[in-house]
Amino acid sequence: MRYSKNWSDYELLETSCGEKLERWGNQALIRPDPQVIWKSKKVNKLWNFPDARYIRSNSGGGEWQFFSNVPPAWRIKYKDLTFNVKTMGFKHTGIFPEQAVNWDLTRYVIRKSGRNDIRVLNLFAYTGAATVACLKEGASVVHVDASKGMTQWAKENAISSGVADKPVRWIVDDCFKFVQREIRRENKYDIIILDPPSYGRGPKGGIWRIEDSLYDFVNLINQLLSDRALMVLLNSYTTGLSASVMKYILDDLIVKNKGGSVSADEIGLRETSGGILPCGASAIWIK
Repeated sequence: MRYSKNWSDYELLETSCGEKLERWGNQALIRPDPQVIWKSKKVNKLWNFPDARYIRSNSGGGEWQFFSNVPPAWRIKYKDLTFNVKTMGFKHTGIFPEQAVNWDLTRYVIRKSGRNDIRVLNLFAYTGAATVACLKEGASVVHVDASKGMTQWAKENAISSGVADKPVRWIVDDCFKFVQREIRRENKYDIIILDPPSYGRGPKGGIWRIEDSLYDFVNLINQLLSDRALMVLLNSYTTGLSASVMKYILDDLIVKNKGGSVSADEIGLRETSGGILPCGASAIWIK
């Protein structure tokens, strides 16, 4: 399992009984996590004194309970990147800290290439953490997400990280339809990042189910890879879509077309107490 050892503003303190206790800057949050099926002893005193806790509803969804003056938004840093976080609907904060290992890997691939003309396509790009990381390393990025609100948030992260003036296009669109148009336009990319949700709707009501759509979508991605392509990064938060399944897809579609090799593994977060919480999986094609 891969995990970042370089966080200072984020900390996974403990996990137990379906929840995780985290430090986001100066804020202690408790959030539910379906992976936490163990019932370890809760040692950290912040379990009893969090700043906020997300409580799931029996009818679906849930809400935050606040125990202190949690700001509507605040900033955290990862290395030279700065992100705006907040307590938002469905337990999220706007950043998935386990993805730091993939931000680092992508930056390494860009840096190692020695090129200054790398084009990145970031699909299902959410609040733009990967976009900001690539811009920091000198690549140009096309950032695509179906949510106007998330795209605005990504722009704010770019401003906070000092890369708003870098070569980036912000696209609010259905990723599937955008890729189809890019194929017709014969546009090509050197790095493609895919971070698809398990289930979702596009801005015009189109439905995405990862198990039904992923293979065909990666097949389309093939057609967008340049002759000098460097990497495809595929993430999944769906427990039913394992690292091995994603590796098979990339092997079957991209390796056969472009050569190179694929690695795949779980990614996670190390607890202060020493355990590692699994947080999904990634498959990575590198030329």
